[in-house]
Amino acid sequence: MSARNSQQGVALIMVLLAMALVVMLAAGMVRQQSLQVFKAGHYLAQQQGYSIALGAEAFARQVLKRDFEEDRESGVMADSLDEFWAMRSAVLPLDENGVAEVQIDGLGGRLNLNDLVSARGEVDSLASGRFERLLQVLGITGLRVDALIDWIDENDEPLSSYGAEDGTYLMAQPSFRAANQPFVSVTELRLIEGMTEVYYQQLLPHVTALPDTGIGINVNTATGPVLQSLHENLTETAATTIIAKREESRFEDIRAFLSLPELSGTGLSATGLTLQTRFFDVVSRITYDDRVVNLVSRVFRSAEGEVRTVHRDSGQKNRITREPYIFSGE
Repeated sequence: MSARNSQQGVALIMVLLAMALVVMLAAGMVRQQSLQVFKAGHYLAQQQGYSIALGAEAFARQVLKRDFEEDRESGVMADSLDEFWAMRSAVLPLDENGVAEVQIDGLGGRLNLNDLVSARGEVDSLASGRFERLLQVLGITGLRVDALIDWIDENDEPLSSYGAEDGTYLMAQPSFRAANQPFVSVTELRLIEGMTEVYYQQLLPHVTALPDTGIGINVNTATGPVLQSLHENLTETAATTIIAKREESRFEDIRAFLSLPELSGTGLSATGLTLQTRFFDVVSRITYDDRVVNLVSRVFRSAEGEVRTVHRDSGQKNRITREPYIFSGE
């Protein structure tokens, strides 16, 4: 082979290598572009879904405001489980084959973890007693109320031998410290000394973490175990009977509740009891463009009927549990 032919062969190989490199770069750019297009489309769909969820939240706020106005017109300020907002979830069809699902969960029938310690830093004996009885009713023996109180109070000294402060939590793996402030979320319970996942799931339907304290328990929406927690002599049978009676006719006066035969002789007072609910969770699930967006908005309804959003959480799933009521939009 001549030198000329050899040089031509090398040049051809270099051209082919260059073409292969160009093809590889082009293919990579196409893949990268496709990925960017997918990400942009996904982000846009998520943002659209979130915007729809905010609309669903606004819809729920209007429902709660209208409920308040109807109560005021009737002269009976009471919230119960037979009201529209509490009975069904709402299904709102959207354009382009989408759907918005909305459920309103009242939190007035649960024990507020933050009631355990007053704004002055003192243990609330009424709330503490209720939590003690709730644990007994649920058969929770490995968790103590003192540990819950120590999580909230500002000092670093355990309330008792059943309490838990930094000295306990710093030995955990990984280590952490007690919050020494009110609960922000019920999920913090998972960090409490003595808590197990079984205990957590047992407590979840009966407790909440609200920023305002002393609001009281709504006797029209309280769960059976919460009713039992009101007094040590309230049995499961009595609580079941009370729930059956309020299903027939809700309580429209605290005195009517306290005069029930099931409460006779208990000496239960109206302290810490109410007929109204102030805090609600608005649970939204938006299915849009083959994607699902979840949003849980905690809202507060004031004594004047104004409804405002306290915070939002997009990390909770499977919260919609009620039978749907479908709005046709016609």
